[in-house]
Amino acid sequence: MSFSIPATIRALATFLFAPDHRLACPASLWQETIEELHRRGGGRRESGAFLLGERIVRSGVERRWVHSVAYFDDLDPRSLDSGIVVFDGMGFGPLWQLCRESGLQVVADVHAHPGVARQSEADRKHPMIATAGHFALIVPDFAVRVPMETDLGLYEYAGAHQWRDHSGSAASRIFYTGRWA
Repeated sequence: MSFSIPATIRALATFLFAPDHRLACPASLWQETIEELHRRGGGRRESGAFLLGERIVRSGVERRWVHSVAYFDDLDPRSLDSGIVVFDGMGFGPLWQLCRESGLQVVADVHAHPGVARQSEADRKHPMIATAGHFALIVPDFAVRVPMETDLGLYEYAGAHQWRDHSGSAASRIFYTGRWA
C-alpha cells in the first residue's frame, strides 16, 4: 500500500485532466500496479488488488480517482495459492481497517488473467465488491506489460450478479491512466 500527499496531488491533477472519465489513475501508479501484479503472479498465476481512492460527484456523475493500491495477498496471504484469485472474506477486515486509517475507499478492483482480459464465470458470480457501480478491471497475459485501456476487461457491477461490459474501446471512455496517446 502506498499513500502520500504528492501522489494525491498527482491523482487530482490526473482527474482534472480527465473530466469525462469515471475512473482515473495516475500513469505512474498504474504502471507500478501492473508491474507488481506481474511480480506477485510470477507470470503463471492470477494476482489482484483493490484500487483505493476518492469518489466525487461532478456534473451529476460519480467520478473516482485512485490514490493507492492494496494487494489481495497482503490482505489474505493465501489468496493466490491456487493459481486463481480466491479471496477469503477474512481479508476484508484488514481492507476496511486500511480504508479507515487512510480515509480512502475501494473505488475498483483489478486482477490479471492468462490470455485475453475476459470476465470468467467465477468473476461474474462472485464480485469482489457487490455494490452497484463498482468497477472490476481485468488485465491480460498475467500483467506481463502495461496494457492500453482498450486491452482491458472493464466491467461495472449492476447488482443481482449482472454486469455492464465496458471492455475494448469503451474502456478508454471510462478509465483514464494519464497517458495521452
